[in-house]
Amino acid sequence: MIGPTHAEMTQMIDATDKRLLAALQQDAHLTAQELGERLNLSSSQAGRRRQRLEAEGYIQSYTARLDAAKLGLMVQGFVQVHLGTHGPEHSRSFGQLLAARAEIVSAWTMTGDADYLLRVYCEDLPSLNRLIHEVLLPHPAVARVHSQIVMDQLKRDAPLPT
Repeated sequence: MIGPTHAEMTQMIDATDKRLLAALQQDAHLTAQELGERLNLSSSQAGRRRQRLEAEGYIQSYTARLDAAKLGLMVQGFVQVHLGTHGPEHSRSFGQLLAARAEIVSAWTMTGDADYLLRVYCEDLPSLNRLIHEVLLPHPAVARVHSQIVMDQLKRDAPLPT
């Protein structure tokens, strides 16, 4: 059986659900009472809506946004990885490598020239250099990498549009 289409999924939530999701993206600590006040609902109604949205997977988790610089992570970069060898075993082992490295905070498979785009945070440039030359390039499937260092972030990761 095929799951619901995107249009069907977005019809399953109403405008109040969307406002609730937007509020939680701004402040995940909001209590049911505070949500109710913002949405003009009772706290029990707001709490039930939140629970339903969690159960249905609209809300995947609650996290804290940390300050990278205060943690000593002074270099943010994007690394494009180009594979020389493709295949299920190489993809699986490369995926395991990505999962094992804390400095790689997100990874995407891409269309276009690069096969993967990695977002990394490192303490300094030598740490980034070690990640590239001692971790990524030695992988048997990797042909080359191209890194870009973030000079300044003009817009933080924003909430999803609801």
